[in-house]
Amino acid sequence: MNAEQRLREYLDRHGLQLPPPAKPKGVYKPLLVLGNVAYASGHLPVQPSGEPIKGRVGAELDLPAACAAARLAGLGLLATLRDALGTLNRVRRVVKVMGMVACTPAFEQHPAVINGCSELLAEVFGSEAGVGARSAFGVGSLPLGAPVEIEAIFEIG
Repeated sequence: MNAEQRLREYLDRHGLQLPPPAKPKGVYKPLLVLGNVAYASGHLPVQPSGEPIKGRVGAELDLPAACAAARLAGLGLLATLRDALGTLNRVRRVVKVMGMVACTPAFEQHPAVINGCSELLAEVFGSEAGVGARSAFGVGSLPLGAPVEIEAIFEIG
């Protein structure tokens, strides 16, 4: 089974759909390809309707809601990859994921939040190719009031 098939099954199983591909909110590219490496800029959690998720983790959002937001950011990454590459089947592996969590100072479960995205990538690209290096940390705020922002690096073929 390839990444496109695994994504279709994942979306069907969870009753989800990909959001529209990210549009730049500043002077940057959502995805930059250099040779066999694709660098995805930070993606915010956006619902398929285009409506952004807002709130700080530990205040307006609890851990399950934050994990769901991270999964939406991951779906946004996949939408951007597919839009730029034509198919997710060109992705050979996840190299690195960096997740930022807008949270209260007392919140300490940043890795658990970013698992919402990491688990999605592992399901779509497989348990070996879909898991790369990762950082997860808390920040005071993120663009547009988002609870998470996730960027990633992918090896492509």
